[in-house]
This record gives sequence, structure tokens and C-alpha cells, in this order.
Amino acid sequence: MGKSTTGTENRKTAPKALGNAELSTFCGQLGMVLASGMSALEGVSIMAEDSPTPQGQALLRRILDVLELGGSLSEGLTETGAFPEYLLRMVELGERSGRLDDVMNALSDYYRREEELRLSIKSAVTYPLVMLGMMVAVMLVLIVKVLPVFNQVFAQLGAGLTGVAGAVLRAGETLSRYSVAFIAAAVVLAAIFAGIFFTRRGRAWAGRFASRFVGTRKISEMIAAGRFAQGMHLALSSGLNIDEGLETVARLVDHPVVGKKVEQVRKAVAEGENLGDAITQSGLFTGVYARMIHIGIKTGATDQVLGDIARQYDQEIERRMAGAIAKLEPTLVAVLSVAVGMILLSVMLPLMGILSGIG
Repeated sequence: MGKSTTGTENRKTAPKALGNAELSTFCGQLGMVLASGMSALEGVSIMAEDSPTPQGQALLRRILDVLELGGSLSEGLTETGAFPEYLLRMVELGERSGRLDDVMNALSDYYRREEELRLSIKSAVTYPLVMLGMMVAVMLVLIVKVLPVFNQVFAQLGAGLTGVAGAVLRAGETLSRYSVAFIAAAVVLAAIFAGIFFTRRGRAWAGRFASRFVGTRKISEMIAAGRFAQGMHLALSSGLNIDEGLETVARLVDHPVVGKKVEQVRKAVAEGENLGDAITQSGLFTGVYARMIHIGIKTGATDQVLGDIARQYDQEIERRMAGAIAKLEPTLVAVLSVAVGMILLSVMLPLMGILSGIG
């Protein structure tokens, strides 16, 4: 009865799915424990005692319940429902091959890099959004607060705002008149953005959009290709053959274009084609990356070469995103400066003309 109650509590408190950072920490800790000579049961027991959160303790105790009943680590991880299929597949492979500690350490590195990539993308997207928000805030203050003051000055001088300034002033009056509706629309947009960036389904939609949008298509393909290279590196270094590795890693690639290329590689390898030739013909890797694969196959270091390719893809992605941000920042500042300058000039020049006429 006590064990049943504990299981029920665990199901209530355990997270539905762990993030990349949590997966990396879990795999790294367990890999270190296993490398020291302890069993998975002992390792998970120690981790459960040291877990700083109730959710983490509940998750680890569910795994521990399975291990105490004679189950395997992969069965315990599956029971929680908190771990991705790829991790479960690799853990099962590590148990069969007797290299579970190596697999866990490799998985820790894999999910650490996935988290670093996610944070890089988040930073690259957040910065322009913050800049746009600041631009909108400055323009709203100018339209709603500043222009009405100038309009009163013109009215006292027997004139009124015309041209660009007049049009902007009327837009500001419309904003003030229907402020409730605009605020509601802003809240809806904020909720949409939150859904995109903070939910799994939203991020999947954003990924599909990025794979088709002209400005992000290339980087999106590079991210998917790098993920394939890193996944294959982990699979091959963990003992899988090329066919099994391709079958396992294909589930990681959710990019429509790169996914088709991976499927072409799978079919070509299944028909007896060399992995390097299959990758080159599919266009999955091109240029120096394709040549590196051929060299890796000839030297028997395919897994190491794939790891090198994954790291180079990461560096290239970071460089491109940093370059895009470096170009976007002055562009947004220039647009804001021109917009504010045009509005102020359309106000100040007529005002100076009226004042000079009075003088």
C-alpha cells in the first residue's frame, strides 16, 4: 500500500518532460557514478538523496522503484515518461554493450550542446524583439504625449499640424480613443509569442517557419545538419553500426529538407552505398564536410569526424547569428532615428516658419 501511495505521489510531482539542461545534468551525474564502479541502483539512490527539489526526488524514486524490482535503467527511465525516446534508445544500447557509463557521459555532452544551441537561438531572437519593443514604446510616447503638446502650441498661434505630423497626430488620437482594444490586441500578441517561445508545440511551429523563411532558412538547415552529425557521432561511438545509427538519429531531425536528405542517405546505405558517397549524393554535407566524412571512413574514425563536423557547425551557426545581430542593431537604430527625426522636423520646421513670420 505504501509503495502504491508513493507511486501516485511521484506521478503527480514528476515533470512531464525534462529540458536539455536537466537531461545533461542527469546523464552527467549518473555517468560519473557509473564510471566510479557503482551500480545504476546505487547511483540513482545517491542522486535521489542529494536531489535539491521534490520534483527531482520524485522522478528519481520512480526510477529507483523499477531498479529495486529487478528492472533495467532504461525500463526505469521509460516508466517516468520524462525522458526522450532517443535517450531511452541509447541507454538501452549502453546496457546491452556494457558501456553505459560512456553512453551517459556522451549523452550529457549531447544535451549540453543542445541547450547551448537553444540559448543561442533564444538570445538571437530576443534581442531584436526587445529593440522593436523599445522602438514601439518611443514612438507611442512621441505620438500620444509629445505631439498633442505641439498641437496646442500651433492652435494658440492660429495654425495646426499638417503633413506627416498631422497624420501621426490623428493616429495617436485613434490610439487613445480605442486604447482598450489596442491593449487587448497587445496582450493577445504577447500570449502568442509566449506560446511560441515557452511551449514545445510553439517551438516546433517556430522551427517549421524558420525552415521556410528566406532569412532563416540557411541557418535552420545548418542546425538540423549539425544535430544529425552530433547524433551520429554519439550513436557510432556508443557501439551502433551505421544502419542502426541512421535509423536512430533520423528521429532527431525534424527539418523538412534535411529530413528528406537523411532518408535518402538511409535508403542508399541500405542498398549497399558507402556512407560518404550517400551523404555527398544527398547533399546533406557539402564541401569540406563531405571530404571530412570520406577521410573519416578511410581512416576508421567516422565517429570522431562526425563529432568534429558537429562542433564546426555549432561554431558556424554562432558566427552567423552574431553577424546577423551585428547588422540588425544599427539597422533598427537607424530606422528609429529616421522615424523620430521625420516627425520632429515636420513639427519644428512649420513652427519655426510661424515664429519667424511673427517676428
